[in-house]
Amino acid sequence: MKIYTKTGDDGTTSLFSGGRVPKDHLRVEAYGTVDELNSHLGVARAAQPQPAVETYLERVQNDLFRLGADLATPQDAAAAWLVRITPDNVAWLEETIDAMTTELVPLKSFILPAGTPAAASLHVARTVCRRAERVTVALAQQEAINTSAKVYLNRLSDWLFTLARYENKLANVNETKWQVRDGA
Repeated sequence: MKIYTKTGDDGTTSLFSGGRVPKDHLRVEAYGTVDELNSHLGVARAAQPQPAVETYLERVQNDLFRLGADLATPQDAAAAWLVRITPDNVAWLEETIDAMTTELVPLKSFILPAGTPAAASLHVARTVCRRAERVTVALAQQEAINTSAKVYLNRLSDWLFTLARYENKLANVNETKWQVRDGA
């Protein structure tokens, strides 16, 4: 089987449940940005994070494939085979945020996105996640989407921030506080 189909040469792409849309459609932008986010998590994993972080990342990468399929499938599509993001996926993010937070020093100032290569990659992923959320919110203003998809992306950016901090803590790397004033 060839990797190229030539069906997108006209500037359209097929949706997961059938039908075609322009490649610049907000739906394509939403699931494409989730795909980009997933690739950034792959970069974070390639940076050899701490074992607990690695385990968390593998699970979320699998959830992101589910989210991408969810966003690539219109809400009213007859796709019984599709597994969408659920409140349980969101709850797992919240539970792991809470668990990691108990081991972290409470924040009293902003921190710079830095640290280990894995933590820095997670900070980049967080910003891509925020973009995916913005695009998904824009899509939701035009079409019905799974509400849990929006909530998941919102919670995931918090999770990624916490995970970056957790990675640095496990690696014994200090966080760098934002200096409000030069030399302060």
